[in-house]
Amino acid sequence: MLNNVSRRQFLEVSGLVAAGLGLAGCGSSSSSDSGSSDGSIKVGVMGPLSGSVAQYGVACRDGALLYFKQVNADGGINGKQIETDVQDEKGDATEAVTVYNKLVEDGVTAIVGDVTSKPTIAVAQKSVEDNMPCVTSSATTADVISYGDNYFRACVTDPFQGKVMGDFAAKQGYKTVATIFDSGDDYASGVADAFKEECAAKGITVASEQGYASGATDFNAQLTAIIATNPDAILSSNYYQDDGMIVTQARQLGYKGVFLGADGWAGIVGGDQDYASTADLEGCFYCSSFVATNPDESVQKFIEDFKAEYNEAPTNFNALGYDAAAIVCAGLEAAEEKGGTPGSDDYKQAVIDGIAAAKVEGVTGTISYSGTGDPEKSTLVITFKDGTEEIFDTIEP
Repeated sequence: MLNNVSRRQFLEVSGLVAAGLGLAGCGSSSSSDSGSSDGSIKVGVMGPLSGSVAQYGVACRDGALLYFKQVNADGGINGKQIETDVQDEKGDATEAVTVYNKLVEDGVTAIVGDVTSKPTIAVAQKSVEDNMPCVTSSATTADVISYGDNYFRACVTDPFQGKVMGDFAAKQGYKTVATIFDSGDDYASGVADAFKEECAAKGITVASEQGYASGATDFNAQLTAIIATNPDAILSSNYYQDDGMIVTQARQLGYKGVFLGADGWAGIVGGDQDYASTADLEGCFYCSSFVATNPDESVQKFIEDFKAEYNEAPTNFNALGYDAAAIVCAGLEAAEEKGGTPGSDDYKQAVIDGIAAAKVEGVTGTISYSGTGDPEKSTLVITFKDGTEEIFDTIEP
């Protein structure tokens, strides 16, 4: 899932903006520190803050830090302030394990992170040894939560999104569909595979499956083959940059039908640039847990607060980072009710138990867990109408 890279995020990734952005407690701590000092609870925030996928880590971090700042302003948790230890894993799985070990040495009680799937899987495998409570904002690969009971996610999975859009295709009465996806990307191919499976179960014919190499910019060959099958809809299960080019090129080839997508579409319009025109996107659909036009009062309050803090509108990743921090805090609140010392083994287990039993009213939906680290939460189907995005349907868990 991707979102627009703002000018501020670009400058920050380039090293021209201070990493803390004025938020208290954002620096890393020494290895001699414990999980609680001077009435505080130490929480790690990790992700790619530099490198090729830094925009996602920066966005998740910003959302998480805003939530922690608000908690501290409201008096903290049981009177204790959240002290954040922010670390950059540069988008690399090996570096992510190194960063994780650094956070453990620093004495964190819980971690918001990681962000992308491969580094998150590496951290998930390592974190089992310490029974460290971890919540990933955005790692959607199914394996992430399979290594231990300590790992949770705020987002839905790739297979879930593919199934949602397959069900949606059936509800819309589509008889024939096609797919186009980055065959080198786990997210794109995972959503496409689940979509294909669900379509088959619903009696929908997948007439053409077209993969392409990562980094491609010319999709005319794949689209020509797809258009020849005259599909009712085309699933483009990629990130918004590719999806924008694919939709634009399909329209240039004369395809007037529907495109479907998953949350990688979030940011295709309305950010620093439009990756496809709203005219070309009219009547298309994608699923996501957040859209800025959602009239929900808590969503609009989050947007207002985020703009006040960062001077820009939030994206899906910002919202997921915010909710991941809320999930961690729900676990911390439960642990504080039991007593104990932050950072201790008993306290960490209490955080895990608290998250597993929590019901969090997030800005990306109501989040709860039922036996696994995958959330039970609603998902939005978003469409493009008259030049704007709007909610077409809400899919309940």
